Amino acid sequence: MHSVCSNGVQQKGKMLSDAQLFDLEFEKLVSELTEQDFTDPVLTDALNRLREVLRYNAPGGKRNRGLSVIGSLRELVSPSELAPDEVHRALLVGWCIELLQAFFLVSDDIMDASLTRRGQPCWYKKEGIGLDAINDAFLLEGAIYRLLRRHCRGQRYYIHLLELFTETSFQTELGQALDLMTGVYKVYLLQVQSHCEIQNRILLLLSPCGCRHFDDYLDCYGDPTVTGKIGTDIQDNKCSWLVVTALGIMTPEQRAELEACYGHSDAESVERVKALYDTLELPIRYHQHEEESYRRLQKLIQLHAKNLPPAVFLNFAKKIYKRNK
Repeated sequence: MHSVCSNGVQQKGKMLSDAQLFDLEFEKLVSELTEQDFTDPVLTDALNRLREVLRYNAPGGKRNRGLSVIGSLRELVSPSELAPDEVHRALLVGWCIELLQAFFLVSDDIMDASLTRRGQPCWYKKEGIGLDAINDAFLLEGAIYRLLRRHCRGQRYYIHLLELFTETSFQTELGQALDLMTGVYKVYLLQVQSHCEIQNRILLLLSPCGCRHFDDYLDCYGDPTVTGKIGTDIQDNKCSWLVVTALGIMTPEQRAELEACYGHSDAESVERVKALYDTLELPIRYHQHEEESYRRLQKLIQLHAKNLPPAVFLNFAKKIYKRNK
């Protein structure tokens, strides 16, 4: 993937990388949404709130999703044929993806009662925010379609783009519904094993590139100083890849131990579950699964990427392979 813009954006005589262009685009969209769209003084406080919501929740992540748009465009169109306005739209659509992710994360943190996100307190945990964060999540989602309408409405792919965003939202929300159901009903693992296995397969299909198991592993074994998030899947009774895998290989005695501890928030129960995971060698099994999944993904890309350059998909696969955050 080309990482440097080769068609015209310079700053102080230097060509800017796509990541630098991406950062600049964010500043432009914040200004557009909070300073240029509305002039009614009655909306001043609301727009200031929107600015704060955008700056706190949209940046700070890995940005793989957002940068994949401009990266894919550079694989599809040669530098000599790539117009500056096309680069601008790719950067903007990339940020719309990041805003969609921010919308999901703000909402998910409330539902999961999470404490930290991207190395800082979750938005709803900030003083004076609380459940007002629900409306802030709506603001993030609404900003997406305002930006797309303004910058992409005249493009022939506009309707397809809108459908892609709305369908992705719906599928993600279905996955979240399944995720919440496990915690809401607090059913014994013995009774929900089959449901969990089905749910895990569905979520794998709904998640971008099947990244679910990566996130589940990092929730338990990731370093919070690197991931920026304190994992709570065990406490929240989540039907994660780890617990589904454990259920398939454990003894009846180990199962009884898991049922006694899983879904409890006290530190002793959490540590007992993690000790059980270690006894079952789940970290080793995960890394084996990661290697197998990556090889299978490479083969699928080579087999099915007929109309698009395989590099479009391989570049993204490389970004999520062996990630630690």
